[in-house]
Amino acid sequence: MPPTILISNDDGINSEGLHKLHEALKPLGEVYIVAPDRDQSAVSHSLSLYRPLRIEQISDNVYTVDGTPTDCINLAINGILKDRKPDLVVSGINKGENLGDDITYSGTVSAAMEGALLGINSIAISLATKVDFNFDAASHYSKIIANYVLEKKLPEDTVLNVNIPNLPVGKIKGVLVTRQGKRVYGEPVVEKVDPRGKKYYWIGGYELGSVEIENSDITAVRDGYISVTPICLDLTNYGFLERLRSDLSQEP
Repeated sequence: MPPTILISNDDGINSEGLHKLHEALKPLGEVYIVAPDRDQSAVSHSLSLYRPLRIEQISDNVYTVDGTPTDCINLAINGILKDRKPDLVVSGINKGENLGDDITYSGTVSAAMEGALLGINSIAISLATKVDFNFDAASHYSKIIANYVLEKKLPEDTVLNVNIPNLPVGKIKGVLVTRQGKRVYGEPVVEKVDPRGKKYYWIGGYELGSVEIENSDITAVRDGYISVTPICLDLTNYGFLERLRSDLSQEP
């Protein structure tokens, strides 16, 4: 039986990146799409607990959910595909990079994290641009990396966060295994006044740059390489754990 591949995103069911990913992965197995019915960018790992969710089947193996990317993966694995557990979850191809601190907010990465939490090998794939999207390299390397994970598997509780430069295939310099970088932002909240004189706010500042960290995802993509970062779901700071334990054990 061919592998079962579940794909989703945070840009919504009509995103070009989702359908380019579908075309790229079809040769690897039976592909199911379960994606939000609208743009759900930057919703992080939000799970809808206080309202019912609705699933609509669009066509064979294609479904939309009126919820978040995390909802989509959870409903797909525990509902739509409950009798056929996916071999792989791939989230993307996102319109825009998910580098450095972006992973904290990203619905794309969170969909992959939900897959990993439910015991499925999972990948998040993003195209590093906000305009003039060229999905050729992203599609090409999505297939290569997905095939690698299907064959080799990932460690438990690990997600691959993949970011691909917006370049033709022939201009990609290669693939680098990287660490998470660090962004620098400015003016995270913009205050305005509406025509009635009331204040309103936009959250989301402009990017000033990044911290120069050797072998980071940010520097790799900036230099024309594909960045593949293994993300562990265990967020424990082991370097600080023993010191904190020692300090708190001395408290009365």
